[in-house]
Amino acid sequence: MTDVVITGTGLFTPEHAIDNDALVASFNAWVDIENERHAAAIAAGEREPLAYSSSEFIVKASGIHSRYVLDAEGILDPERMRPRLPQRSNDEPSIQCEMGLAAATQALAAAGVEAGDIDMVIVACSNLERPYPAVAVELQAALGTTGHAFDMNVACSSATFAIDLAAGAIRGGNVKRALVVNPEICSAHLNFRDRDSHFIFGDACTAIVLESAELATAESRFEILGTRLATRFSNAIRNNAGFLNRVTDSDPLASDKLFVQEGRRVFKEVCPMVAAMISDHLASLDLSGDDLARLWLHQANHHMNDLIARRVLGHDPEPGQAPIILDRYANTSSAGSIIAFHLHRDDLTSGDIGVVCSFGAGYSAGCVVVRRL
Repeated sequence: MTDVVITGTGLFTPEHAIDNDALVASFNAWVDIENERHAAAIAAGEREPLAYSSSEFIVKASGIHSRYVLDAEGILDPERMRPRLPQRSNDEPSIQCEMGLAAATQALAAAGVEAGDIDMVIVACSNLERPYPAVAVELQAALGTTGHAFDMNVACSSATFAIDLAAGAIRGGNVKRALVVNPEICSAHLNFRDRDSHFIFGDACTAIVLESAELATAESRFEILGTRLATRFSNAIRNNAGFLNRVTDSDPLASDKLFVQEGRRVFKEVCPMVAAMISDHLASLDLSGDDLARLWLHQANHHMNDLIARRVLGHDPEPGQAPIILDRYANTSSAGSIIAFHLHRDDLTSGDIGVVCSFGAGYSAGCVVVRRL
């Protein structure tokens, strides 16, 4: 069986950033507008006034202080409260292709691999900007890779599920090198008028190069020791936007066509599921939490990561052992754990073992155990 190694990663970070104070100011300005608009109904007891958000509430609930977005102006406009991304013609590169090109170029350079040497491209993310043609095939053409390309969506677990697919294709001898790209435009499916979630997401794109170990030349290589995937159906995180909306005559602007979740339920159900999956996966490889130098966890919520890390390690993580990047990136869906891996791996030494793990809607969870060579 062919050994598979990760030899390069890349990260595209949008130039616009919104800190909590700016986001809260916009939200509270909208609250004032709405409460004034419905003042009579509120005074009559027919309607509850909307409550303010606060930076303190956001940090306490999530650990998020800021987020990068493709467009800040539209989000911060109380009359709009969603990004303003101009429509592009069919002859222009799509937004996700453009993001993917930036991240993939970095990853290829880090791996010391030419685009023409890649024979499989997977674009894996929580929301694709169109059903077809596949963004991956567009990116394949833009990069000049060979072989085949396709899109896939397993929400926040898309990157780890794609790594599993790519590693399996390489192990099976079907391809020699693969590129996984995760262009997440999370700000476009976030309801910025929902106090409980308006702060959760940011935008980013990551890319990962995987190769057959016998071909890899990069100085930094992480051998994939194993992958494990799990799914369990739940409505606790949901987005009802889809192509059937127009034929069911549902409201395309209704709040359920954006991200919705039952946060407390997700916390209670997902944390034990993920911790058990990681521990069981490690045990199947004759490893345990004591063997881990690093946990690169999905970056959705600081409290979730702390709990999962404690259960897997058996103790509070040492400083840097379970790095957090959501404080400045927020939740970037499938890209989050890969951003953590991209930014927090260079200090590891040969033989160090780590876990890349993502989890989210579905429920879904993906675990990738790696060892630095």
